Amino acid sequence: MELRHLRYFLTVAEEGQFTRAAERLAMQQPPLSQQIRSLEEEIGFELFIRMPRGVTLTPAGHAFAEDAQQLLQNLQASVEKASRIARGELGTLSIGLTSSAAFHPFTTEAIRAFRAVCPEVSVELAELNAAEIIERLAAGQIQAAFLRKPVDVREGVAFELLLDEPMVVVLPLGHPLLKGDGKAARKRPQVSLKALAHEDFILVRRPGAPGMYADILAACRQAGFVPRVAREVPRMVSGINLVAAGMGVTLVPASMQRYDHVGTVYCTLTHPSGLSAPLHLAYPEALHNSAAMRFIQLVKERVSG
Repeated sequence: MELRHLRYFLTVAEEGQFTRAAERLAMQQPPLSQQIRSLEEEIGFELFIRMPRGVTLTPAGHAFAEDAQQLLQNLQASVEKASRIARGELGTLSIGLTSSAAFHPFTTEAIRAFRAVCPEVSVELAELNAAEIIERLAAGQIQAAFLRKPVDVREGVAFELLLDEPMVVVLPLGHPLLKGDGKAARKRPQVSLKALAHEDFILVRRPGAPGMYADILAACRQAGFVPRVAREVPRMVSGINLVAAGMGVTLVPASMQRYDHVGTVYCTLTHPSGLSAPLHLAYPEALHNSAAMRFIQLVKERVSG
């Protein structure tokens, strides 16, 4: 039994006549009658009562027609659903973000824009460190990610540079390098990297953000000192909180200033330090998720536009 047999059967049932059904199906009447007879032989019972001027359904034919109609409707709905998934209008998109990448407005604006054009795609967000992101992209557990500076360039994972921004120094309120106090101390003062030579540094753990960690150490060495890394934290927000507690200083991307902790002051770095915080989009090169493809295209268009 083929789907066309069901369509033939339902058309004859609706028309109540083989001739009109054949015209509607754009075929000859004898082949249509033969197809219906073959269907009846295959299922083992008669579907129609043949009369001189037409046909009517048998009781068994009535029951078969109801189920056949439902089957075709379900099939059509399945085809439409699959088609929408293939177009990226339905499905699930899993996005990984490092904590600092999540703070940049570009990231949240891109996700919001995607949800506006694909509201029926379920978007799942996972905050991860850079190393975890690369692992999950390679394993196919997430389909796209925003991160800072990748070091583990895994085969099969693509990276697109979206933008770059400066790094800023985070000092505790009342630090000797700050001039004045209260509101005056919070007006984005300037600090040289060399002035931090004797400070305790708080950095995101090397395995989680190896690229940024290495860049900070290299910039400090270029400024003439080896930084004293007193503490390592899993997330930049944790480092800012420790700075507020007077446990040391840290450097973060400028967009992290949106985390306006009352116990800290963000300071602009003076003199070229070679420090910057790029934002990358990462995704598997072999991508079969249409929703992810649409998201990646949208992100690229927002950068180029």
